[in-house]
Amino acid sequence: MIKTIKVMLLPNNKQKTKLFECAGTARFAYNWALGYEKANYKAGNSFLSDYELRKIFTKLKTQSKYAWLNDYSNNIAKQAIKDACTAYQNFFKGITEFPKFKSRRKSKPSFYADTFKINFTSTHVKLEKLAASLKKNKQKFNLVKLAEPDRIPVDAKYSNPRITFDGLNWWISVGIDCEESQENPTSKGIGIDVGIKDLAICSDRSVYLNINKTAKVRKLKKKKRRLQRRVSKKYLKNKKGECYCKTRNIVKSEIKLLKLNHRLTNIRHHYLHSVTSEIISRKPKFIVLEDLNVKGMMKNRHLSRAVQEQCFYEFYRQIEYKCRWHNIEFVTADRYYPSSKLCSCCGYVKKDLKLSDRIYHCSVCGLVIDRDFQASVNLMNYRLTT
Repeated sequence: MIKTIKVMLLPNNKQKTKLFECAGTARFAYNWALGYEKANYKAGNSFLSDYELRKIFTKLKTQSKYAWLNDYSNNIAKQAIKDACTAYQNFFKGITEFPKFKSRRKSKPSFYADTFKINFTSTHVKLEKLAASLKKNKQKFNLVKLAEPDRIPVDAKYSNPRITFDGLNWWISVGIDCEESQENPTSKGIGIDVGIKDLAICSDRSVYLNINKTAKVRKLKKKKRRLQRRVSKKYLKNKKGECYCKTRNIVKSEIKLLKLNHRLTNIRHHYLHSVTSEIISRKPKFIVLEDLNVKGMMKNRHLSRAVQEQCFYEFYRQIEYKCRWHNIEFVTADRYYPSSKLCSCCGYVKKDLKLSDRIYHCSVCGLVIDRDFQASVNLMNYRLTT
């Protein structure tokens, strides 16, 4: 089993410049490979594999125009070409949409590090070819400090190391080969109903509140709205004709806004990790979640912001991989399963149930129960009856 660990990097200014250059090399190789494949397809030729494209790219580097590519690790360009070919093939298989060229402004700066060349210590990670000189004192430039010491094991088998930039900080993510869990959960299974009023309601009567309703998050959201208005006013003030002039003060305000966005995201994700870890720690035999139509829910202009802030996808993702780690069965209920409309006592389906009806009243057996709690009970029964 492979577990992915993500740790923040603390590079100095020279290392930051070099990391951006490596990301630019990966972007160039990806765009070149995608453009070559498109031109090859228009010419009526068959698909070129990443192996054939890498041979052509190696010849390209001998030209004086592209000699700068030799200053960076060849593994960066190789993996970028492979990623472009995979994305191109996935389009024709019907898995994804047609791949787009990576923009310098809009694309996320990232690149690949070779698994055999990367080395971890308790405090640093050694990357390939950041330093141009081979002298020992210059080779120290390849060592980038880790924000969390001893987080990544030193003697382990690594897979797919990636270095990414999120707008503020550089991060490294690497897969670690671990042994699969042999524990057998013995507790009763759990059905979980997610919603907007509360994040999650479990069938064992555990309720996890909505973090976005707390005073801390509401205060940060109010501060964010003020910053957004301030940035918008500065753009209008510095407008020249039809163009908007970005001044240094605007850049400073945008960095403040970006930091605030990251802080809000980190608070929400930290809360999700706390909730999912607490559910997994009870060691249930199985966990059932409903396959929600989040895309359809986002079309409702009254609920779209609340749905977005709840991070349903992240909650599902965390529950799924943590179940896999702890040998717990993860079940996804059918999207059209009437979890809220179905009476948990007699099985009657109340088709006229509205979203505003928070208490379920059964007209057959007279059951009065909370709508969300009943949905979680029905989800637990979904696994037992199928």
